[in-house]
Amino acid sequence: MTDARQWRAEDGFTLFEALVALALMGLIMGALASVTGQWLPSWNRGIIRAQRNEQVAVALDRLTADLAAADYVTRSDNLPLFRGGEQAVMFVRSVLGPNGRPGLEIVRISEINDRNGPALVRMRAPFVLLKAGDPRADQIPFVDPVVLLRLPYRISFAYAGLDGKWGSRWLNSGELPMSVRFDIRDVDRGTVISSAARIHVETGAPRPDSSTEQEATQTQPGNGPTQ
Repeated sequence: MTDARQWRAEDGFTLFEALVALALMGLIMGALASVTGQWLPSWNRGIIRAQRNEQVAVALDRLTADLAAADYVTRSDNLPLFRGGEQAVMFVRSVLGPNGRPGLEIVRISEINDRNGPALVRMRAPFVLLKAGDPRADQIPFVDPVVLLRLPYRISFAYAGLDGKWGSRWLNSGELPMSVRFDIRDVDRGTVISSAARIHVETGAPRPDSSTEQEATQTQPGNGPTQ
């Protein structure tokens, strides 16, 4: 009889311990849920911000490398193939990538609208000699679109020549710009990140010296012997 009571007492004590353990577990889980609910949103925002910063850094590196490598390549009218607008730029550079064939390609970096909204996209096309006049992007078979930036980021380009003055357009100027600036704006936070690329090649085509031309004109022989 005594053994039976002791066995029941031990069972009851074990059950009491289990109840206490469950209660403590509930308190711990509640405290963890409360703490997690407080810092998890901030943690998620920090991760998103870090990812966006990395995306912007990669886009800036790509823009700088591309525009710094722009080449002075003329069209059939001897004007360089470089067309710059506020939200798009088109130029010629050497083929990029280890698997690409040696040569030139036309690169267009522009903001377009797709099913996910505005996006900054880089596209390329094999170089072909274009007709005289302002080159139109829809006449060039661009391929390999690569998204560089999406909302909340928007971009605007600016161009500067030898005088150092910035403008939002660079069309049919007869030379390449000295520098191209790109301003990346975060529309959610209202912040702007600015960077610039300096074009490394000669900005203008070689032009004959006017004095040499004048001298050659003066020494040119007449149509027949003088009397």
